[in-house]
Amino acid sequence: MNLSRISVSMGILFLLLVFISSLTAQPLAEDEALLLEEFISDESAILFEESVLAEDQNLIQDFDDYFVFVAPELVFEVPSFETRSLDDIFPGITRNHRRMVLSATGLRHSFEKDGTPVLIPNPDTGIDLISDVMRKNPSHIIEALVIVPYNERELDMLDIYNALGRIENIKDQTLLLRNGNTFNVFKETTRVTSPQNRRAVPDPAPSATLPFSETMYLRFTDSFIGDIYIRGDMSLSLYGLTYNMTNFRDVHFAIFRIMRAERVSINIYLEPVKEGVLIYSMSGIYLPGFIVNRMNVPALINNRVSVLMNWITEGLRIQESVEIERDIDILRNNIFQNNNLNRLLNN
Repeated sequence: MNLSRISVSMGILFLLLVFISSLTAQPLAEDEALLLEEFISDESAILFEESVLAEDQNLIQDFDDYFVFVAPELVFEVPSFETRSLDDIFPGITRNHRRMVLSATGLRHSFEKDGTPVLIPNPDTGIDLISDVMRKNPSHIIEALVIVPYNERELDMLDIYNALGRIENIKDQTLLLRNGNTFNVFKETTRVTSPQNRRAVPDPAPSATLPFSETMYLRFTDSFIGDIYIRGDMSLSLYGLTYNMTNFRDVHFAIFRIMRAERVSINIYLEPVKEGVLIYSMSGIYLPGFIVNRMNVPALINNRVSVLMNWITEGLRIQESVEIERDIDILRNNIFQNNNLNRLLNN
Protein backbone atom coordinates (compact mmCIF):
# COMPACT_ATOMS: atom_id res chain seq x y z
CA MET A 1 0.00 0.00 0.00
CA ASN A 2 2.93 2.46 0.71
CA LEU A 3 4.46 1.75 -2.70
CA SER A 4 1.14 2.45 -4.41
CA ARG A 5 0.81 5.77 -2.62
CA ILE A 6 4.37 6.76 -3.66
CA SER A 7 3.58 5.87 -7.26
CA VAL A 8 0.43 7.99 -7.26
CA SER A 9 2.24 10.93 -5.60
CA MET A 10 5.08 10.88 -8.13
CA GLY A 11 2.58 10.72 -10.97
CA ILE A 12 0.76 13.78 -9.64
CA LEU A 13 4.08 15.61 -9.24
CA PHE A 14 4.98 14.81 -12.84
CA LEU A 15 1.64 16.10 -14.16
CA LEU A 16 1.96 19.20 -12.00
CA LEU A 17 5.37 20.00 -13.44
CA VAL A 18 4.10 19.51 -16.98
CA PHE A 19 1.07 21.69 -16.26
CA ILE A 20 3.20 24.50 -14.79
CA SER A 21 5.62 24.36 -17.63
CA SER A 22 2.82 24.64 -20.15
CA LEU A 23 1.41 27.68 -18.39
CA THR A 24 4.71 29.49 -18.20
CA ALA A 25 5.76 28.39 -21.71
CA GLN A 26 9.24 27.97 -20.25
CA PRO A 27 11.37 24.86 -20.33
CA LEU A 28 12.03 23.06 -17.12
CA ALA A 29 14.95 24.15 -15.12
CA GLU A 30 18.04 22.10 -15.69
CA ASP A 31 18.01 20.70 -12.18
CA GLU A 32 14.31 19.84 -12.39
CA ALA A 33 14.71 18.10 -15.75
CA LEU A 34 17.68 16.18 -14.45
CA LEU A 35 15.71 15.14 -11.36
CA LEU A 36 12.78 13.96 -13.46
CA GLU A 37 15.06 12.11 -15.88
CA GLU A 38 16.83 10.40 -13.02
CA PHE A 39 13.49 9.29 -11.50
CA ILE A 40 12.25 7.84 -14.79
CA SER A 41 15.49 6.13 -15.80
CA ASP A 42 16.73 5.20 -12.36
CA GLU A 43 16.98 1.44 -11.77
CA SER A 44 15.25 1.86 -8.41
CA ALA A 45 12.14 3.12 -10.20
CA ILE A 46 12.14 0.01 -12.37
CA LEU A 47 12.43 -2.15 -9.29
CA PHE A 48 9.65 -0.11 -7.74
CA GLU A 49 7.35 -0.86 -10.69
CA GLU A 50 8.26 -4.52 -10.58
CA SER A 51 7.54 -4.73 -6.85
CA VAL A 52 4.18 -3.03 -7.33
CA LEU A 53 3.34 -5.45 -10.16
CA ALA A 54 4.42 -8.41 -8.02
CA GLU A 55 2.25 -7.19 -5.18
CA ASP A 56 -0.75 -6.92 -7.48
CA GLN A 57 -0.10 -10.40 -8.83
CA ASN A 58 0.16 -11.78 -5.31
CA LEU A 59 -3.12 -10.09 -4.46
CA ILE A 60 -4.78 -11.65 -7.49
CA GLN A 61 -3.25 -15.03 -6.64
CA ASP A 62 -4.50 -14.77 -3.04
CA PHE A 63 -7.93 -13.82 -4.36
CA ASP A 64 -7.97 -16.87 -6.64
CA ASP A 65 -6.76 -19.14 -3.87
CA TYR A 66 -9.58 -17.94 -1.67
CA PHE A 67 -12.21 -19.14 -4.11
CA VAL A 68 -10.41 -22.00 -5.84
CA PHE A 69 -8.97 -24.87 -3.84
CA VAL A 70 -8.08 -28.46 -4.46
CA ALA A 71 -9.57 -30.80 -1.87
CA PRO A 72 -8.17 -34.27 -1.27
CA GLU A 73 -10.31 -37.15 -2.35
CA LEU A 74 -12.91 -38.08 0.24
CA VAL A 75 -12.79 -41.74 1.15
CA PHE A 76 -15.62 -43.20 3.22
CA GLU A 77 -14.92 -46.54 4.81
CA VAL A 78 -18.13 -48.44 5.52
CA PRO A 79 -17.71 -50.66 8.58
CA SER A 80 -17.99 -54.31 7.78
CA PHE A 81 -20.83 -56.11 9.52
CA GLU A 82 -20.69 -59.79 10.23
CA THR A 83 -23.02 -61.71 12.50
CA ARG A 84 -21.18 -62.57 15.69
CA SER A 85 -21.27 -65.82 17.65
CA LEU A 86 -21.62 -66.63 21.34
CA ASP A 87 -17.87 -67.23 21.59
CA ASP A 88 -17.16 -63.84 19.99
CA ILE A 89 -19.13 -62.06 22.71
CA PHE A 90 -18.17 -64.30 25.65
CA PRO A 91 -14.78 -65.77 24.66
CA GLY A 92 -14.05 -67.13 28.14
CA ILE A 93 -17.30 -69.03 28.59
CA THR A 94 -16.83 -72.54 29.95
CA ARG A 95 -18.24 -75.66 28.33
CA ASN A 96 -20.70 -76.15 31.19
CA HIS A 97 -21.92 -72.55 31.04
CA ARG A 98 -22.22 -72.78 27.27
CA ARG A 99 -24.43 -75.86 27.64
CA MET A 100 -26.64 -73.99 30.11
CA VAL A 101 -26.89 -70.93 27.85
CA LEU A 102 -28.12 -73.07 24.96
CA SER A 103 -30.74 -74.77 27.14
CA ALA A 104 -34.34 -73.59 27.42
CA THR A 105 -33.88 -72.00 30.87
CA GLY A 106 -30.47 -70.50 30.23
CA LEU A 107 -27.77 -69.62 32.74
CA ARG A 108 -28.50 -67.78 36.01
CA HIS A 109 -26.07 -66.58 38.64
CA SER A 110 -26.85 -64.42 41.67
CA PHE A 111 -24.37 -62.67 43.93
CA GLU A 112 -24.22 -59.82 46.40
CA LYS A 113 -22.45 -56.49 45.95
CA ASP A 114 -19.06 -57.91 46.96
CA GLY A 115 -19.33 -60.85 44.54
CA THR A 116 -18.28 -61.15 40.92
CA PRO A 117 -20.15 -62.20 37.76
CA VAL A 118 -19.37 -65.37 35.85
CA LEU A 119 -20.21 -63.82 32.49
CA ILE A 120 -17.67 -61.29 31.23
CA PRO A 121 -18.24 -59.97 27.69
CA ASN A 122 -15.32 -59.26 25.41
CA PRO A 123 -14.40 -55.57 25.99
CA ASP A 124 -14.18 -55.06 22.22
CA THR A 125 -17.92 -55.82 21.89
CA GLY A 126 -18.86 -52.63 23.76
CA ILE A 127 -21.30 -54.58 25.98
CA ASP A 128 -21.09 -53.39 29.58
CA LEU A 129 -24.23 -53.93 31.64
CA ILE A 130 -22.67 -54.36 35.06
CA SER A 131 -21.30 -50.79 35.24
CA ASP A 132 -24.79 -49.33 35.04
CA VAL A 133 -26.03 -51.78 37.67
CA MET A 134 -23.22 -51.09 40.13
CA ARG A 135 -23.69 -47.31 39.88
CA LYS A 136 -26.94 -47.77 41.82
CA ASN A 137 -25.11 -49.53 44.66
CA PRO A 138 -27.29 -52.68 44.70
CA SER A 139 -27.39 -55.13 47.55
CA HIS A 140 -28.18 -58.09 45.27
CA ILE A 141 -27.34 -58.77 41.61
CA ILE A 142 -28.39 -61.53 39.22
CA GLU A 143 -27.03 -62.20 35.75
CA ALA A 144 -28.70 -64.29 33.09
CA LEU A 145 -27.87 -65.44 29.60
CA VAL A 146 -29.87 -67.52 27.14
CA ILE A 147 -29.92 -68.00 23.39
CA VAL A 148 -33.25 -68.48 21.66
CA PRO A 149 -32.50 -70.57 18.55
CA TYR A 150 -34.02 -69.71 15.20
CA ASN A 151 -36.76 -71.96 13.92
CA GLU A 152 -37.87 -71.36 10.35
CA ARG A 153 -36.25 -67.98 9.76
CA GLU A 154 -33.63 -65.69 11.24
CA LEU A 155 -34.74 -62.65 13.21
CA ASP A 156 -33.29 -59.17 12.88
CA MET A 157 -33.24 -56.21 15.27
CA LEU A 158 -36.59 -54.89 14.05
CA ASP A 159 -38.12 -58.26 14.90
CA ILE A 160 -36.57 -58.03 18.38
CA TYR A 161 -37.84 -54.48 18.85
CA ASN A 162 -41.39 -55.48 17.94
CA ALA A 163 -41.21 -58.61 20.08
CA LEU A 164 -40.42 -56.46 23.13
CA GLY A 165 -43.19 -54.00 22.33
CA ARG A 166 -45.92 -56.26 23.70
CA ILE A 167 -45.77 -55.07 27.31
CA GLU A 168 -49.28 -56.27 28.11
CA ASN A 169 -48.18 -59.88 27.52
CA ILE A 170 -45.77 -59.86 30.47
CA LYS A 171 -48.61 -60.43 32.94
CA ASP A 172 -49.55 -63.66 31.13
CA GLN A 173 -46.25 -65.32 32.04
CA THR A 174 -46.58 -67.86 34.87
CA LEU A 175 -44.19 -69.76 37.09
CA LEU A 176 -44.66 -73.42 37.96
CA LEU A 177 -44.83 -74.04 41.70
CA ARG A 178 -43.62 -77.18 43.47
CA ASN A 179 -47.19 -78.40 44.00
CA GLY A 180 -47.83 -78.27 40.27
CA ASN A 181 -49.87 -75.05 40.30
CA THR A 182 -48.98 -71.98 38.28
CA PHE A 183 -48.46 -68.50 39.68
CA ASN A 184 -48.68 -65.08 38.00
CA VAL A 185 -45.90 -62.87 39.32
CA PHE A 186 -47.51 -59.76 37.81
CA LYS A 187 -51.21 -59.07 37.94
CA GLU A 188 -50.99 -56.26 35.39
CA THR A 189 -48.34 -54.87 33.06
CA THR A 190 -49.10 -51.82 30.97
CA ARG A 191 -47.68 -48.69 29.50
CA VAL A 192 -48.52 -45.33 31.07
CA THR A 193 -48.64 -41.93 29.41
CA SER A 194 -45.89 -40.22 31.39
CA PRO A 195 -44.41 -39.98 34.90
CA GLN A 196 -46.97 -37.30 35.72
CA ASN A 197 -49.94 -38.88 33.94
CA ARG A 198 -50.02 -42.56 34.95
CA ARG A 199 -53.06 -43.44 32.86
CA ALA A 200 -52.75 -46.82 31.16
CA VAL A 201 -52.31 -46.77 27.39
CA PRO A 202 -52.35 -49.75 24.99
CA ASP A 203 -49.27 -51.10 23.27
CA PRO A 204 -48.66 -49.59 19.84
CA ALA A 205 -48.94 -51.61 16.65
CA PRO A 206 -45.74 -53.30 15.40
CA SER A 207 -43.41 -50.77 13.84
CA ALA A 208 -42.09 -50.82 10.29
CA THR A 209 -39.00 -48.79 11.26
CA LEU A 210 -36.41 -49.19 13.96
CA PRO A 211 -35.87 -46.11 16.18
CA PHE A 212 -32.38 -45.20 17.31
CA SER A 213 -33.61 -44.66 20.87
CA GLU A 214 -36.87 -44.64 22.77
CA THR A 215 -38.17 -44.05 26.30
CA MET A 216 -41.29 -45.72 27.68
CA TYR A 217 -43.06 -45.58 31.03
CA LEU A 218 -44.58 -48.73 32.50
CA ARG A 219 -46.59 -49.91 35.48
CA PHE A 220 -46.07 -53.42 36.79
CA THR A 221 -48.50 -54.58 39.46
CA ASP A 222 -46.46 -57.12 41.39
CA SER A 223 -48.49 -59.84 43.16
CA PHE A 224 -46.31 -59.50 46.23
CA ILE A 225 -45.14 -55.86 46.30
CA GLY A 226 -47.83 -53.93 44.47
CA ASP A 227 -47.39 -51.20 41.85
CA ILE A 228 -43.91 -50.58 40.48
CA TYR A 229 -43.47 -47.69 38.05
CA ILE A 230 -40.65 -48.26 35.60
CA ARG A 231 -38.90 -46.09 33.03
CA GLY A 232 -37.44 -48.05 30.13
CA ASP A 233 -34.77 -46.56 27.86
CA MET A 234 -34.01 -48.39 24.64
CA SER A 235 -30.84 -47.66 22.66
CA LEU A 236 -29.66 -49.11 19.36
CA SER A 237 -26.09 -50.10 18.60
CA LEU A 238 -24.44 -51.63 15.54
CA TYR A 239 -25.07 -55.21 16.64
CA GLY A 240 -27.94 -55.14 19.14
CA LEU A 241 -30.48 -53.42 21.37
CA THR A 242 -30.10 -52.46 25.01
CA TYR A 243 -32.98 -51.86 27.42
CA ASN A 244 -32.18 -50.07 30.67
CA MET A 245 -35.04 -50.07 33.18
CA THR A 246 -35.37 -48.48 36.60
CA ASN A 247 -38.13 -47.44 39.00
CA PHE A 248 -38.89 -43.74 38.67
CA ARG A 249 -41.03 -43.75 41.85
CA ASP A 250 -40.54 -45.10 45.36
CA VAL A 251 -41.75 -48.66 45.92
CA HIS A 252 -43.98 -49.33 48.94
CA PHE A 253 -45.09 -52.52 50.64
CA ALA A 254 -48.26 -51.88 52.67
CA ILE A 255 -47.48 -48.59 54.43
CA PHE A 256 -43.69 -49.03 54.34
CA ARG A 257 -41.36 -47.68 51.72
CA ILE A 258 -39.04 -50.55 50.86
CA MET A 259 -37.20 -48.93 47.96
CA ARG A 260 -36.37 -45.41 46.87
CA ALA A 261 -36.71 -44.26 43.28
CA GLU A 262 -33.89 -45.16 40.88
CA ARG A 263 -32.72 -48.16 42.96
CA VAL A 264 -33.89 -50.92 40.63
CA SER A 265 -31.64 -51.62 37.65
CA ILE A 266 -32.76 -54.10 34.99
CA ASN A 267 -30.49 -54.14 31.94
CA ILE A 268 -31.21 -56.41 28.99
CA TYR A 269 -29.08 -56.70 25.86
CA LEU A 270 -30.34 -58.55 22.77
CA GLU A 271 -28.41 -59.41 19.64
CA PRO A 272 -29.06 -61.72 16.66
CA VAL A 273 -26.06 -64.09 16.66
CA LYS A 274 -25.22 -67.17 14.62
CA GLU A 275 -26.79 -69.51 17.16
CA GLY A 276 -30.02 -67.52 17.60
CA VAL A 277 -31.10 -64.41 19.49
CA LEU A 278 -28.80 -63.76 22.44
CA ILE A 279 -30.52 -62.39 25.57
CA TYR A 280 -28.07 -61.14 28.19
CA SER A 281 -29.38 -59.60 31.40
CA MET A 282 -27.79 -57.98 34.44
CA SER A 283 -30.21 -56.84 37.16
CA GLY A 284 -29.58 -55.26 40.52
CA ILE A 285 -31.78 -54.19 43.39
CA TYR A 286 -31.20 -52.51 46.73
CA LEU A 287 -33.29 -53.63 49.69
CA PRO A 288 -32.81 -52.56 53.32
CA GLY A 289 -31.64 -55.06 55.87
CA PHE A 290 -34.98 -55.57 57.62
CA ILE A 291 -36.48 -56.69 54.28
CA VAL A 292 -33.52 -58.86 53.31
CA ASN A 293 -33.72 -60.75 56.61
CA ARG A 294 -37.38 -61.65 56.03
CA MET A 295 -37.33 -62.98 52.47
CA ASN A 296 -35.29 -64.96 49.97
CA VAL A 297 -34.07 -62.02 47.87
CA PRO A 298 -32.20 -64.06 45.20
CA ALA A 299 -35.33 -66.15 44.56
CA LEU A 300 -37.46 -63.01 44.50
CA ILE A 301 -35.27 -61.43 41.81
CA ASN A 302 -34.77 -64.65 39.87
CA ASN A 303 -38.52 -65.24 39.56
CA ARG A 304 -39.02 -61.81 38.01
CA VAL A 305 -36.03 -62.21 35.69
CA SER A 306 -37.45 -65.59 34.63
CA VAL A 307 -40.76 -63.95 33.77
CA LEU A 308 -38.98 -61.34 31.62
CA MET A 309 -36.84 -63.96 29.88
CA ASN A 310 -39.87 -66.14 29.15
CA TRP A 311 -41.80 -63.12 27.88
CA ILE A 312 -38.98 -62.18 25.50
CA THR A 313 -38.70 -65.76 24.25
CA GLU A 314 -42.43 -65.97 23.65
CA GLY A 315 -42.42 -62.58 21.93
CA LEU A 316 -39.65 -63.72 19.57
CA ARG A 317 -41.64 -66.83 18.67
CA ILE A 318 -44.74 -64.73 18.04
CA GLN A 319 -42.76 -62.33 15.89
CA GLU A 320 -41.26 -65.22 13.97
CA SER A 321 -44.76 -66.59 13.24
CA VAL A 322 -46.00 -63.16 12.19
CA GLU A 323 -43.13 -62.72 9.75
CA ILE A 324 -43.59 -66.23 8.32
CA GLU A 325 -47.29 -65.53 7.74
CA ARG A 326 -46.36 -62.25 6.12
CA ASP A 327 -43.88 -63.98 3.79
CA ILE A 328 -46.53 -66.57 2.89
CA ASP A 329 -49.07 -63.83 2.12
CA ILE A 330 -46.58 -62.05 -0.12
CA LEU A 331 -45.80 -65.28 -1.94
CA ARG A 332 -49.50 -66.06 -2.30
CA ASN A 333 -50.23 -62.59 -3.71
CA ASN A 334 -47.37 -62.91 -6.18
CA ILE A 335 -48.66 -66.27 -7.38
CA PHE A 336 -52.17 -64.83 -7.71
CA GLN A 337 -50.92 -61.87 -9.72
CA ASN A 338 -48.86 -64.15 -11.98
CA ASN A 339 -51.88 -66.36 -12.62
CA ASN A 340 -53.97 -63.34 -13.58
CA LEU A 341 -51.22 -62.16 -15.89
CA ASN A 342 -51.01 -65.58 -17.53
CA ARG A 343 -54.78 -65.59 -18.12
CA LEU A 344 -54.58 -62.20 -19.80
CA LEU A 345 -51.73 -63.31 -21.99
CA ASN A 346 -53.49 -66.55 -22.96
CA ASN A 347 -56.67 -64.70 -23.86
